[in-house]
Amino acid sequence: MADTRNFNGLEIAVIGLSCRFPGANNRQQFWNNLKDGLEAITFFSDDELRAEGVPQELIEHENYVKAGAIIDQFEYFDERFFGYSPKDALVMDPQVRLFHEVAWEAMEDAGYVPDHYPGLVGVFAGASSNYSWNARVYSYEGEHRDLFSEIQLSNKDFLASRISYKFNLKGPSLTLTTACSTSLTAIHAACRSLLSGECDMAIAGGCSILIPHKSGYMYEEGHFLSKNGQIRAFDEAASGILFGNGVGVVVLKPLENALADKDHIWAIIKGSAVNNDGNRKAGYMAPSVEGQKEVIQSALQLSDVEAESISYIETHGTGTQLGDSIEFTALKQVFRERQSECVLGSVKNNIGHLDAASGVAGFVKTVLALKHRQIPPMINFARSNPALDMENSRFAINTTLREWQRGAYPLRAGISSFGVGGQNAHLIVEEAPEVSESLDTEQQPQLVLLSAQNSESLEQMADNLAKHLEEHPEAVVKRRTS
Repeated sequence: MADTRNFNGLEIAVIGLSCRFPGANNRQQFWNNLKDGLEAITFFSDDELRAEGVPQELIEHENYVKAGAIIDQFEYFDERFFGYSPKDALVMDPQVRLFHEVAWEAMEDAGYVPDHYPGLVGVFAGASSNYSWNARVYSYEGEHRDLFSEIQLSNKDFLASRISYKFNLKGPSLTLTTACSTSLTAIHAACRSLLSGECDMAIAGGCSILIPHKSGYMYEEGHFLSKNGQIRAFDEAASGILFGNGVGVVVLKPLENALADKDHIWAIIKGSAVNNDGNRKAGYMAPSVEGQKEVIQSALQLSDVEAESISYIETHGTGTQLGDSIEFTALKQVFRERQSECVLGSVKNNIGHLDAASGVAGFVKTVLALKHRQIPPMINFARSNPALDMENSRFAINTTLREWQRGAYPLRAGISSFGVGGQNAHLIVEEAPEVSESLDTEQQPQLVLLSAQNSESLEQMADNLAKHLEEHPEAVVKRRTS
């Protein structure tokens, strides 16, 4: 049965997504970990740390926390697939390498071959600063070095334009940097570009790969880093953050066009907003109640939805006493009139703080939750910080997997991401529209054509398809009419 919702024509469809986050090499693993309440934090042995070059005196220090949120095989890259030489791959920032692969997977998920799409495709992305990697590249010794090319390959600021070049994409190509809110700001910018007609489809996301990959950090009392390697957002025992690694990419298209093209739709973006705190806070690195409140209000207004209709909020959720207090205060001021319960969550408790990729991590989590109509449990949460007075608010945190029941409104959520320096972003997302399922052929076996660059890749592709159909027996392969 077709969806009877009224849309205003400004909705953006999420038609493809891919990710590699701590403990998860793909979106299905990521979702399984979330719904099972798994924590993807790794505690390193002394030998592992020494192998990464961590000084022995640091390893032995009582305040050195030997924990991190890492991803598997970040050091590998199929350079031939993307037309790079082994020498290019050697100096390329691992963030840029991995973004190539995940962006390609996201386009595959959307069902499009990048350079065969007839419209304009934009790229909006950002990555973390990678000083250690740059230092390694610049310290290489060798004759006949092309330093100009090496700087371009190792500089994350060329991320978006490299994807546009290799994928032959001719829409806007913007590399953004807004600290922790980078990737959610990139998604916002992609939506704006789609609505203005600058592009017909957009790739958006972010990445953060720390070098050395397996390393801990020094804990200091009163500082923003976690005491024990855990993030406990909104919990009374919250002591700070732990940085992690990951990449997330989504493919977006105006909803009207996605429906006409019979794309698979994961969820829709109703609206988004960004702003800056200015100097309305204690210091440059501090958050602001006013700034966060205003960006959420703007997103709600631009989305043309009632605050009461939001039943889940994926918070920024740093797990610092100050950050949690300010974020919760802003939420209470925005949603003070609501009558029903609203659940809060933070993916950082599961996978750490992914810096430039943290916003897209929360976005992917929320989109998957909408698709499965389930809200994953908040791990590392026992009792809310008494200073928040959460018990006397309309907000709640669930510590077990719960079904996401639709009430008077479609399933709808807010997603927040706030960056150091005061760049705030908030998105309103909604469950995908129901589309009438009809096939233009009788129910009978259909030929599925697979294409790859070599026989080994073709075999892997066939295995991936078989595994996907085993995990999703409800999947139906439909012929495109376009």
